Amino acid sequence: MIFEHEIPSGSRLYFGKSAKLKREMENSASETLSSLGFEEIVTPLFSYHQHESFESSNTLVRLNDESNYEVTLRADSTADVVRIVTKRLGRSMESKKWFYIQPTVTYPTKEQYQIGAEIMGGSFEEAAQTTVKLFEKLDIAPIMQVSNIRIPHLLNEKYGVSLEVLKSMHIEQMMCSDLSWMDALVRINHIEDLNDLSVFPKDIKEELEKIRIAAQRVNYAPMVISPLFYAKLRYYDSLTFRMFDGNALLAMGGIYTIECTEAAGFALYTDECIAYKMEKTSRG
Repeated sequence: MIFEHEIPSGSRLYFGKSAKLKREMENSASETLSSLGFEEIVTPLFSYHQHESFESSNTLVRLNDESNYEVTLRADSTADVVRIVTKRLGRSMESKKWFYIQPTVTYPTKEQYQIGAEIMGGSFEEAAQTTVKLFEKLDIAPIMQVSNIRIPHLLNEKYGVSLEVLKSMHIEQMMCSDLSWMDALVRINHIEDLNDLSVFPKDIKEELEKIRIAAQRVNYAPMVISPLFYAKLRYYDSLTFRMFDGNALLAMGGIYTIECTEAAGFALYTDECIAYKMEKTSRG
């Protein structure tokens, strides 16, 4: 039985203080991003192309248009922003920096509000520093985790380390490998640990050097370095960052290539930020 007051599992309801806080966050983000030279974009809720951003279409909420072609609800903003800006607006718009404040929807009934931005031709440092500025405006100081998705892929493709082992972070199994430098790689946690990379093979060293340079340029604290972090990110293919408070993931971003367009971007997860602020207020 479904009662009159029930809402679907995974959907969002904001009212009173939380609704006011959500609006204040979005207004603050809009003003900050506009001052940094970003233009706003609101992409369609319906899309023909969302399946290209997901390894499996099972997470998509699917419908059909008037011609019976399949469309899906917006489950991700990045790919559609890049596609629309480069292919539909490209000839008429000069801006390379775009932001959006809108929800995504995934199967069966999960809503997620996001404040995000995409920078065509942008750098990892610009995406990370922009995210930090938004958090400063919101009076939130999460931990930043910096990673490089190329490292776990190299470990798998060239050095025989299973992606499943990396995904589950089975440190014991990694340490049992025949790689003499694996112990040093596992122990990297701070930017200072990247000062001497002489023990690593050239390809791993180059990717670690990218982390070191990017982390120094972002110049943010608190920061942790996680060279072994692996997740099936949809389009990020090199440097990535995630921002946490406790176990709550507040933001994620990095550099990527979509349809030959190199870009950098991030998504700030509004729902988690609201929960953080509400809890902080309740604690006094």
